[in-house]
Amino acid sequence: MTGQSLNALSEANFEDNEISINVGGFKKKMRSNTLLRFPETRLGKLLSCHSKESILELCDDYDDTKNEFYFDRNPELFPYVLHFYNTGKLHVMGELCVFSFSQEIEYWGINEFFIDSCCSYSYHGRKMEPDQEKWEEQSDQESTTSSFDEILAFYNDASKFDKQPFGNIRRQLWLALDNPGYSVLSRIFSVLSIVVVLGSIVTMCLNSLPDFQIVDSNGNPEEDPRFEIVEHFGIAWFTFELVARFAVAPDFLKFFKHALNLIDLMSILPFYITLIVNLVVESSPTLANLGRVAQVLRLMRIFRILKLARHSTGLRSLGATLKYSYREVGLLLLYLSVGISIFSVVAYTIEKEENEGLATIPACWWWATVSMTTVGYGDVVPGSTAGKLTASACILAGILVVVLPITLIFNKFSHFYRRQKQLESAMRSCDFGDGMKEVPSINLRDYYAYKVKSLMASLTNMSRSTPSELSLNDSLH
Repeated sequence: MTGQSLNALSEANFEDNEISINVGGFKKKMRSNTLLRFPETRLGKLLSCHSKESILELCDDYDDTKNEFYFDRNPELFPYVLHFYNTGKLHVMGELCVFSFSQEIEYWGINEFFIDSCCSYSYHGRKMEPDQEKWEEQSDQESTTSSFDEILAFYNDASKFDKQPFGNIRRQLWLALDNPGYSVLSRIFSVLSIVVVLGSIVTMCLNSLPDFQIVDSNGNPEEDPRFEIVEHFGIAWFTFELVARFAVAPDFLKFFKHALNLIDLMSILPFYITLIVNLVVESSPTLANLGRVAQVLRLMRIFRILKLARHSTGLRSLGATLKYSYREVGLLLLYLSVGISIFSVVAYTIEKEENEGLATIPACWWWATVSMTTVGYGDVVPGSTAGKLTASACILAGILVVVLPITLIFNKFSHFYRRQKQLESAMRSCDFGDGMKEVPSINLRDYYAYKVKSLMASLTNMSRSTPSELSLNDSLH
């Protein structure tokens, strides 16, 4: 095509006030005065082209017989571009991928500044902070996958009783002891266990009161006989509970690999170790110092409160949260350590000559710790104006430092709590009355869908990390 014919074409287009656009098969005639409102965009620049080479720099092909400009782009996104030329505003639907949309408008030369206020906040939030939605999707996937795997492990354990003597009876006892809420028997057993645990903790606390303390003829403290009876009954119950669970366990070798069974064991070990130590001390007076070991072990009875985790979904979820949130907890400790180090040195520099409580840096560490964690004992306080300003900054920094990781930890707790409730519901729906009939009800379609979705998400992340990220649409078309 000659330069004269191109000039004629340009003049004809302006005379007709429209040009033909073909975007991936989607054809549209657009008025030239509409495009001239935005001359810096790709379509606006087409009107100033006077050679075929310059036209092909802006579009993928040009048909001079039809005066049609062809663009090899996604036709489903082009209506958003048309709407922009007609109204001067961009709107983003919620189901669109913000990254694909951003690449598309960048191709057409449209700035994100034109996104309307009704969509701007959501668009930039999804683009700049995609990790929240990604984490929620990942949490749902992990919840479904983990729950499915744990239910299969539960079903596998239950199936082991079929080949054992008195298998059906032992399975029912195992379900009643290890799954609170599974049946009326398991609920009764759970309530009794909770009452004994709480009774043991209450008697230990009451035993520390002066009104209940008894001293023998040698001046040594002794336990109140009433509390001792309660303690012995509690130990007998906890021992029976542990032995009964072990006797009906489907796999003896894996029994103590379970965290809750280890807690049951640790709740009774101090009593029996103390009993052995006392017998040794009585038989050999030279080992009287071992009596102090017994006193320390008696204090370990407070850890019996952890036995409630077997009967509480919230406590089990809290344990799982702490187990899988070590990075967030480490981040929290790192933030606190940095803040404590900085503010303790500042407080020491300001108050060392006027305040004896802040005369050393280790003493300032204590002050900065209780200030940043907003505990504020008040045992040591700065006296100068500069010291008070430093304390105010320390408290405000502590609030921000503690709040930042807490959101992540709370989200994980919600995830594990939801997963635990789903797991308990699925377990309680299993019927083993007449032996193993069928696998518990699991939505295999959803499980498969989540697996495929996880794979696609991984492939998408790989593609985003490649150097051709900005030309993703070009590579797809």
